[in-house]
Amino acid sequence: MTTAVRNGGDLVAESLSALGAGTVFGLPGQHALSVFDAVRRSPMSYVGLRMENNAGFAADAHARLTGDPTPLLVSTGPGALMSLAALQESAAASAPVVGISSQVPRAGLGGSRKGYLHELRDQQASFRDVVKSVHPVRSASQIPSALAEAWASALEAPRGPVWVEIPQDVLLSPTDVPPPASLAVSGAGAPRPLPARPELIAAAAELLDASSRPAVLAGGGVVRAGAQPQLLALAEQLDAPVATTFGGKGAFPCGHELSLGSWLEDQYTTDFLADADVLLVVGSGLGELSSNYHTFASRGRVIHIEADLGKLEANHPALGVHADARQALEALGAAVSPRPRGEAAARASALLQRVRARISEQGLELEQDVLASVRAALPDSSPSFWDMTILAYWAWSAFDPRSGAMHSAQGAGGLGYSFPAALGAAAAHPERTTPVLAVSGDGGAMYSLAELATARQYGLPVTWLIVDDGGYGILREYMTDAFGEAVGTDLARPDFVALAESFGVPAVRTSPERLRADLSEALSAPGPSVVVLPALLRMFAPTHLPADRP
Repeated sequence: MTTAVRNGGDLVAESLSALGAGTVFGLPGQHALSVFDAVRRSPMSYVGLRMENNAGFAADAHARLTGDPTPLLVSTGPGALMSLAALQESAAASAPVVGISSQVPRAGLGGSRKGYLHELRDQQASFRDVVKSVHPVRSASQIPSALAEAWASALEAPRGPVWVEIPQDVLLSPTDVPPPASLAVSGAGAPRPLPARPELIAAAAELLDASSRPAVLAGGGVVRAGAQPQLLALAEQLDAPVATTFGGKGAFPCGHELSLGSWLEDQYTTDFLADADVLLVVGSGLGELSSNYHTFASRGRVIHIEADLGKLEANHPALGVHADARQALEALGAAVSPRPRGEAAARASALLQRVRARISEQGLELEQDVLASVRAALPDSSPSFWDMTILAYWAWSAFDPRSGAMHSAQGAGGLGYSFPAALGAAAAHPERTTPVLAVSGDGGAMYSLAELATARQYGLPVTWLIVDDGGYGILREYMTDAFGEAVGTDLARPDFVALAESFGVPAVRTSPERLRADLSEALSAPGPSVVVLPALLRMFAPTHLPADRP
């Protein structure tokens, strides 16, 4: 039954629409029903998933792909708490998700223990250590401003998820607060810019101009800032080889003569970057994976451009430049002196040859063939989303996203990301026919099976590749290597093909030899599909331990 009186839920939907939201992800709950009703009557589209954490992953991917804040709408208590793992991934990946939950009625706030359904002593406390900012609402008049403030916080560099909570009685009560149409033109949800300080750019340019072997490590901050053209121009000006982090896939074209690829878990690459007399690190905190498990130790100077103040010089001393990657690279490009092409391309090529030679000695043809088949089947412009599985670990280093986007859950490292994330990406541009690829292991796939119903319900063009190795394959390797025997890693699992078909989703069981053809066919068909590849894949040898170094 449609209410004739505007309430707090209407104010939420009106505010989100005015701020520019086009799609809302979520899962209904009793305390939040008035918001869902208002969304139904709004110009926004709603995509409902079957579990809150998956809804969070879908919102995360939508935000990554569009660059816009994406609302995640959930209910109180268990519904809100179920989204925490997804929000942790959004925080690690700087994805601007605007989480909005209901709250128990105001009479139950402050730990008064009234015994309301879903009651928590302090729901906000569960989110403060995960999201960028928390925005509690306690009256209807606060809703537009709180949402605008949250929206700007999510967008402001470094981007990230935010949390808004609104009590049930505020959402249900009639309101005479006018629709906040002015949010669309007032700039209320616009983030503050984060330019580099001129004196820091001048100092960085002086170091780069004096260098003879500059190199660049580009992270996810370059992709989030849309700074790929600025990075390309600067690298060519400096004649500097460029490596990209796993989260920075797509920041620099893999086929460029100055590209070092993303072989960061390789000591040859680690040594190459450490040997640069000036290393420019942009949009990366040089954390565990990007530093090859902290084996990187620069023998020259480091310039560190980073929007997250907490990551600036957190791992290595540097000339720290606190700035948005795009603005800093633009300023740096205008400040450095162009130099003629030298030996940088030859040195980059020689490094990649050494890396490939090391891999070729390990008998890993199956793994390379499988990844090559995926690349050949996937259209160049298609985005792909990867779970924490062995094939994804290969993809971090070896997959070329071309003009598409490649995203994974390597920020926080939780399982179950790829399929719901791919659904969120597909919902970002429903008018496009470009398919989206999700890649999971069988263990990670078990987290998201319910979303086959979501894929079918909305007809989303997502092909889900499930590599079935009988369990948590990478953990099996880790435990066997460390302790001689694995426990808890072998799993009973369903017939994935039959299960997908029971949801009305076409599915096929393939083999390494047929993978390219079967995956191509699935990707070219309308709507969702599943391809199951039974295969026992292995990882390439590590190089971060002294005994493993080449």
